[in-house]
Amino acid sequence: MAKKRVFISFDIDHDEGAKVMLAGQAKLPDSPFDFKDASVKKHLTGDWEEKVRRRMDNIDVVVVLCGEHTHTASGVAAELTIAQDKDKEYFLLKAYPDKTCTKPTSAKSSDKVYNWTWPNLKTLIGGGR
Repeated sequence: MAKKRVFISFDIDHDEGAKVMLAGQAKLPDSPFDFKDASVKKHLTGDWEEKVRRRMDNIDVVVVLCGEHTHTASGVAAELTIAQDKDKEYFLLKAYPDKTCTKPTSAKSSDKVYNWTWPNLKTLIGGGR
């Protein structure tokens, strides 16, 4: 089975370390996904939303890392809206086990935030939600 190509949406001002850890899990031998480093690492200039749209063309699923300040991260909200507009699969993942996490403002009320464990991640990447 081909590995899924993943776009990680995260709050660059607060959750970059969690993103690095998630991307690192793609290197594990039993990983069901390849991390395609298409997410935005710094604030883009110009029509950055169009750049994100193009980057999302070649991915299978969007993982939205939710931290304490995600509800204030306008970039994460925009990336999730783009994923929704493109009908990309996505899910919300709790970035830290011991901290409160918030949803992006563009999340649907029905969007569940899942705990980040290796078994959960493999199931979620595989479409089990």
